Amino acid sequence: MSSELLDALTALEKQKGISRDVLMEAIEAALVTAYKRNFNQAQNVRVDINLANGSMLVYSRKDVVEEVSDSRLEISLEDAQAINPHYALGDVVEEEVTPRNFGRIAAQTAKQVVTQRVREAERGLIYEEYVDREDDIVNGIVERLDARNIYVGLGKVEAVLPVNEQIPTETYRPHDRIKVYITKVERTTRGPQVFVSRTHPGLLRRLFEMEVPEIFEGIVEIKSIAREAGDRSKISVFAHNDEIDPVGSCVGAKGARVQTIVNELSGEKIDIVEWSEDPVVFVANALSPSKVLDVQVNEEEKSTTVVVPDYQLSLAIGKRGQNARLAAKLTGWKIDIKSETDAREIGIYPNENSPQLIVEELENDMDDFDFYKDEE
Repeated sequence: MSSELLDALTALEKQKGISRDVLMEAIEAALVTAYKRNFNQAQNVRVDINLANGSMLVYSRKDVVEEVSDSRLEISLEDAQAINPHYALGDVVEEEVTPRNFGRIAAQTAKQVVTQRVREAERGLIYEEYVDREDDIVNGIVERLDARNIYVGLGKVEAVLPVNEQIPTETYRPHDRIKVYITKVERTTRGPQVFVSRTHPGLLRRLFEMEVPEIFEGIVEIKSIAREAGDRSKISVFAHNDEIDPVGSCVGAKGARVQTIVNELSGEKIDIVEWSEDPVVFVANALSPSKVLDVQVNEEEKSTTVVVPDYQLSLAIGKRGQNARLAAKLTGWKIDIKSETDAREIGIYPNENSPQLIVEELENDMDDFDFYKDEE
């Protein structure tokens, strides 16, 4: 019995990563349960397992009291001192009560309880592993689909990709390999439940950290992200070293870095703009790829009025207002876009009190990539 038990404990410790102490506690709890259930006993008991000789002994535990109210749980001081004169009030007297046929019944019950405890311990380990990975990106395999959710295998656990976290333009099929962002990990009666997303802005952030060494090393910082998953996103970046071009670092040579991310997100267009603490500059940058003539700021209302050339108005606003909407979300400022003609008619442009801002079109490699441009 002892060698078999030792071998089983060693195997479980290696294969499942569950410590021997946890398994021993599970076995002892199982034996206590078996004793109380099969022998109709209600007293406090302790089980002692001797791995050296394989013995399993049951001891009743009774508190030493002056007056006994329940003989199953208490023993008088006089009776306790009859067993050992050194007993005093408050001590616990133990007496072996191992039944003759306890071993067979205990083994059957212990097997069931130990199996359950091992399963719970495994679930606990999985929970601890994945709760530490919240807000991180992982690789998974699409395992199955139902009317609303997609279930993604992450190795030890199956994650849920809810319908509202799926990119609308993507089609998922079993065995597809996808990258997902862990948004939440919960404990449930059936084990840890992991929820993942393909639409969360954090997915975009993690992808850039993976593709751009300067971001991973902290040289370039992602300041904000505005995303409409599957269609278009904007990110603002800032370099802590003046010699580093933050936008160029994210774009990469001939757009290789950002194109890798675009491909991972099934063609989602990505605008990368330089962050500035000056709202005039930041808002103008955020409306890229359109030209901006002037940005007038209302600090109290945290709003801006932006003047753009007439022929750039539809580009600045974007399809269904998308470019302006993403720029406002990226900067945290309300943005009201007006054409140069309209601005002149109502007398807000040119404005002597507001510095005129001329933002030239980008004259770098980004012009070669259609994911920086919107159709008028």
